[in-house]
Amino acid sequence: PGGAALAAEPPRPLDEPVSDARRWGILVETNKCDPECTACVTACEGEHGLTGHGRPASDAQWIRKVDLENRETGHRKSLPVMCQHCEHPPCVDVCPTGASMKRVDGIVQVNKHICIGCRYCLMACPYKARNFVHEELHDQKPYSPRGKGTAESCNMCVHRIDAGLEPACVVACNSKGGGAMTFGDVKDPDSAIARKRKAMATQAIRADLGTNPGVRYTGL
Repeated sequence: PGGAALAAEPPRPLDEPVSDARRWGILVETNKCDPECTACVTACEGEHGLTGHGRPASDAQWIRKVDLENRETGHRKSLPVMCQHCEHPPCVDVCPTGASMKRVDGIVQVNKHICIGCRYCLMACPYKARNFVHEELHDQKPYSPRGKGTAESCNMCVHRIDAGLEPACVVACNSKGGGAMTFGDVKDPDSAIARKRKAMATQAIRADLGTNPGVRYTGL
């Protein structure tokens, strides 16, 4: 997706350090998420150059659609699940090299230069949001480096956020999907996401773990 949808922030100069004055987050309103819609998944794959090899168990999937069903009533929900960008990320706790890291603005990502491919983070993530790169990669995106033998996951399109843009999945959801996703600074009380989180009952996946995800949902 292009840069039509802008975050309520100007681009961050490259020589300016990230600030903890902000915490970026995403809110998903599941009642607006069409089970048949995969706009967010397609946008993510295009933005980061993710290609499949016909092996669903090991193909890179930074965001996936998950269907939930109430066993008592049969009521179904569809929602996107990606790295939840936890305040207390288990993937960071178990990483022996510091490759799994969290920026002070809440974005969790992997430093490819020091990842040794131990896959501890894959086992530690309770959201099954981490992948491992098994194949040689070609035609990579310069702003989203990947590498064989390393772990990876959704980085909330950090390159777009630093340029003042919204993540690709959010742009696609609002332009091609049902408008279920809202992105912004949850610390800014005047931001759209903060206002929605105040007005709606939101839930975190596996809230019992105390990770305090930056990604929240309504209607779970």
